[in-house]
Amino acid sequence: MKIQPRTSTDLNGFFVMNFFLDDPNEIRLPPAEVRLIKVQVVPQPNGKRVKVQLELTPFMKRPNIEVSITSAAGKEVGHTRILETMLYKLEFTMHLRQVEAGGELNIETTVYYQKLPEPSDTSVETPLPDPLIVDKNQTTFRLTPAET
Repeated sequence: MKIQPRTSTDLNGFFVMNFFLDDPNEIRLPPAEVRLIKVQVVPQPNGKRVKVQLELTPFMKRPNIEVSITSAAGKEVGHTRILETMLYKLEFTMHLRQVEAGGELNIETTVYYQKLPEPSDTSVETPLPDPLIVDKNQTTFRLTPAET
Protein backbone atom coordinates (compact mmCIF):
# COMPACT_ATOMS: atom_id res chain seq x y z
CA MET A 1 0.00 0.00 0.00
CA LYS A 2 1.45 3.37 -1.04
CA ILE A 3 0.87 6.29 1.34
CA GLN A 4 0.16 9.59 -0.38
CA PRO A 5 1.37 12.82 1.26
CA ARG A 6 -1.28 15.30 2.29
CA THR A 7 -1.92 18.18 -0.02
CA SER A 8 -3.41 21.62 0.50
CA THR A 9 -6.85 20.21 -0.45
CA ASP A 10 -6.87 17.93 2.59
CA LEU A 11 -8.46 19.15 5.83
CA ASN A 12 -11.10 21.24 4.06
CA GLY A 13 -8.63 23.47 2.25
CA PHE A 14 -6.36 24.23 5.21
CA PHE A 15 -2.69 24.23 4.31
CA VAL A 16 -0.78 21.33 5.85
CA MET A 17 2.87 21.89 6.75
CA ASN A 18 5.00 18.77 6.75
CA PHE A 19 8.11 20.22 8.41
CA PHE A 20 8.26 17.33 10.88
CA LEU A 21 8.99 14.88 8.06
CA ASP A 22 12.75 15.44 8.02
CA ASP A 23 15.13 13.93 5.53
CA PRO A 24 16.62 10.86 7.28
CA ASN A 25 19.93 11.43 5.45
CA GLU A 26 20.26 14.99 6.73
CA ILE A 27 23.15 15.50 9.11
CA ARG A 28 22.15 17.49 12.19
CA LEU A 29 24.88 19.51 13.83
CA PRO A 30 25.67 19.90 17.54
CA PRO A 31 25.09 23.38 19.04
CA ALA A 32 28.65 24.68 18.58
CA GLU A 33 28.50 23.98 14.83
CA VAL A 34 25.08 25.52 14.01
CA ARG A 35 25.37 28.40 11.53
CA LEU A 36 23.23 30.93 9.69
CA ILE A 37 23.14 30.03 6.01
CA LYS A 38 20.94 32.90 4.82
CA VAL A 39 19.73 36.24 6.13
CA GLN A 40 17.56 38.18 3.71
CA VAL A 41 15.54 41.35 4.32
CA VAL A 42 12.68 42.33 2.01
CA PRO A 43 11.27 45.82 2.73
CA GLN A 44 7.49 46.02 2.44
CA PRO A 45 5.91 48.74 0.25
CA ASN A 46 4.58 50.85 3.13
CA GLY A 47 8.08 51.33 4.60
CA LYS A 48 6.96 50.35 8.09
CA ARG A 49 7.64 46.61 7.92
CA VAL A 50 10.26 44.23 6.59
CA LYS A 51 10.03 40.54 5.83
CA VAL A 52 12.99 38.64 7.30
CA GLN A 53 14.01 35.27 5.88
CA LEU A 54 16.50 33.13 7.82
CA GLU A 55 17.96 29.73 7.13
CA LEU A 56 20.02 27.69 9.57
CA THR A 57 22.06 24.54 9.23
CA PRO A 58 20.15 21.48 10.50
CA PHE A 59 20.56 21.19 14.27
CA MET A 60 20.37 18.54 17.01
CA LYS A 61 19.27 20.96 19.73
CA ARG A 62 16.83 23.81 19.09
CA PRO A 63 18.61 27.20 19.02
CA ASN A 64 17.45 30.66 20.05
CA ILE A 65 17.59 33.55 17.58
CA GLU A 66 17.73 37.27 18.29
CA VAL A 67 17.13 39.83 15.54
CA SER A 68 17.71 43.55 16.03
CA ILE A 69 17.22 46.32 13.46
CA THR A 70 18.90 49.66 14.08
CA SER A 71 19.13 52.96 12.21
CA ALA A 72 22.47 54.29 10.95
CA ALA A 73 22.56 56.45 14.12
CA GLY A 74 22.32 53.28 16.27
CA LYS A 75 18.69 53.74 17.38
CA GLU A 76 16.81 50.43 17.66
CA VAL A 77 13.75 50.42 15.38
CA GLY A 78 12.84 46.72 15.63
CA HIS A 79 13.69 43.74 17.81
CA THR A 80 12.53 40.15 18.25
CA ARG A 81 13.61 36.90 19.86
CA ILE A 82 12.69 33.40 18.79
CA LEU A 83 13.18 30.83 21.53
CA GLU A 84 14.08 27.23 20.71
CA THR A 85 12.93 27.25 17.11
CA MET A 86 11.98 23.92 15.59
CA LEU A 87 12.46 25.14 12.02
CA TYR A 88 15.62 25.48 9.91
CA LYS A 89 13.94 27.99 7.58
CA LEU A 90 12.05 30.92 9.07
CA GLU A 91 10.15 33.81 7.54
CA PHE A 92 8.54 36.53 9.62
CA THR A 93 7.54 40.20 9.47
CA MET A 94 9.11 42.82 11.70
CA HIS A 95 7.40 46.16 12.30
CA LEU A 96 9.69 49.19 12.31
CA ARG A 97 9.33 52.12 14.69
CA GLN A 98 10.06 55.72 13.62
CA VAL A 99 12.01 54.96 10.46
CA GLU A 100 13.59 57.82 8.50
CA ALA A 101 12.57 58.09 4.84
CA GLY A 102 15.28 56.58 2.64
CA GLY A 103 17.34 55.73 5.70
CA GLU A 104 19.94 53.01 5.89
CA LEU A 105 19.20 50.27 8.42
CA ASN A 106 21.30 47.49 9.96
CA ILE A 107 19.97 44.07 10.88
CA GLU A 108 21.96 41.95 13.31
CA THR A 109 21.03 38.30 13.73
CA THR A 110 22.44 36.18 16.55
CA VAL A 111 22.03 32.42 16.98
CA TYR A 112 22.66 31.25 20.53
CA TYR A 113 22.00 28.62 23.18
CA GLN A 114 21.06 29.55 26.75
CA LYS A 115 21.96 27.27 29.62
CA LEU A 116 19.46 27.51 32.46
CA PRO A 117 20.46 27.26 36.13
CA GLU A 118 19.61 24.13 38.05
CA PRO A 119 16.31 24.24 39.96
CA SER A 120 16.69 25.13 43.61
CA ASP A 121 14.54 25.01 46.74
CA THR A 122 15.78 28.43 47.85
CA SER A 123 14.05 31.66 46.86
CA VAL A 124 17.31 33.32 45.82
CA GLU A 125 17.27 34.42 42.19
CA THR A 126 20.14 32.96 40.23
CA PRO A 127 21.35 35.05 37.29
CA LEU A 128 21.44 33.36 33.90
CA PRO A 129 24.88 32.34 32.68
CA ASP A 130 26.19 34.00 29.53
CA PRO A 131 24.69 32.43 26.40
CA LEU A 132 26.74 30.33 23.99
CA ILE A 133 26.73 32.48 20.83
CA VAL A 134 27.32 30.20 17.85
CA ASP A 135 26.84 32.61 14.92
CA LYS A 136 26.22 36.28 14.14
CA ASN A 137 25.39 38.11 10.95
CA GLN A 138 25.12 41.81 10.26
CA THR A 139 23.61 43.18 7.05
CA THR A 140 22.82 46.70 5.89
CA PHE A 141 19.75 47.53 3.82
CA ARG A 142 17.93 50.66 2.71
CA LEU A 143 14.28 51.65 2.53
CA THR A 144 13.97 53.53 -0.73
CA PRO A 145 11.97 56.80 -0.66
CA ALA A 146 9.21 55.19 -2.78
CA GLU A 147 8.65 52.64 0.03
CA THR A 148 8.28 55.16 2.86
